[in-house]
Amino acid sequence: MPPTPGDGRAAANAAAVLRTVLSHGPLARSDIPKLCGLSPAAVSRQTTALLRAGLLHERPGPEEPPAPIGHAGVGPGPGRPRIPLDLHTGPLGGPLAAGLHIGVPASTFSLVDLRGRVLARRALPHAGRSPGRLPAVIATELGRFLRESNPAGRPLLGLGAALGGWVRPSDGTVVRHDALGWRELPLGAELSDRLGLPVSVDNHARAIAHAEILFGRPEARSSLLHLFIGNVVDAAFGIEGTVHQGPGAAAGDVAHLPVPGSRTPCACGRTGCLQASASDGVLGAEAVRLGIVPETADNAVSLLVDAAATGDPRADRLLRERARTVGRAAALLLDVFNPAVMVVAELASILHDGYLDEIRDAAGDRDRYGRRIVAPHAGPAVLPVASATVLLAPLFRDPSRLT
Repeated sequence: MPPTPGDGRAAANAAAVLRTVLSHGPLARSDIPKLCGLSPAAVSRQTTALLRAGLLHERPGPEEPPAPIGHAGVGPGPGRPRIPLDLHTGPLGGPLAAGLHIGVPASTFSLVDLRGRVLARRALPHAGRSPGRLPAVIATELGRFLRESNPAGRPLLGLGAALGGWVRPSDGTVVRHDALGWRELPLGAELSDRLGLPVSVDNHARAIAHAEILFGRPEARSSLLHLFIGNVVDAAFGIEGTVHQGPGAAAGDVAHLPVPGSRTPCACGRTGCLQASASDGVLGAEAVRLGIVPETADNAVSLLVDAAATGDPRADRLLRERARTVGRAAALLLDVFNPAVMVVAELASILHDGYLDEIRDAAGDRDRYGRRIVAPHAGPAVLPVASATVLLAPLFRDPSRLT
């Protein structure tokens, strides 16, 4: 009897095949069993189902098999052509995932393929738009973006949405987002109703952690710590490929983590909290006060990074001060979690290695911690990739939902 969708063993086998092709493809069918630990018969069943679902495809042109090795007197024969299998990512076909990152000053839309490559992106500034009306405006503009960016009509798997604050992925609810003033907002349901697409929603720190595990460095699949520094400051931890959510999906709130050496007042009444010491809002306000960027700028930190790149010593000093603050906070988290790799998503250190080195130095002994502190694998495209990964990560865990 064929396995039904959602069957645990079938889902695990399909995931093993799909992730093996993601990591090692293109691959001949005969190479997959030894890489994923399944029998040839199981691999054959799953590759057939994944091809039918459009997640895999056969690469054009057969690949010749290698010559036999270790058999005296046996030379290379013509063999049977091996047709390589790969994820279906070609320009003429293959499914896509839509991504939506909702920041404070702007939202970012993206179209991403099964290998986490961004094919199209667009920004939507929030200036002049009330937070209460923002979901409806986002849905309208995102729908237009998807129509204009996918003229070939490639299959759209759905939408992954990521944002800061307390997000409950199980029902797509934004429990609390202080900067936007959202409370118990059913964002997933509202976007799905307006767009007519499946929608998955998660916190952006967890989304980046999922993207690193799926598409990034291999050591991230063992254990990963991610620290996000933007208008919202939060974190995520993953072990053995699973990102921790905690009760109520509230894990990752590090806004009030005390930073050693910081005396910056926080709205909570204490001093030295990470959000008050290192967030984009705090950094941007200081850049405005010093006259480095105009008061009307919505993207003050981006302008500050540009100013530092063109030689403004005041901008460089501010960015290095923040990097050191982030590094001291990172050291606390590293002491607690001791992960194989720590990913820091902070704009200046993503764009310029010098600020990443500043974070590493401030975290302490470079030999102990520094080599484990890295920027996101996607670089400046980290948020477009991560938001789409909110949809793609569950698919790679259970592709049988499409087969």
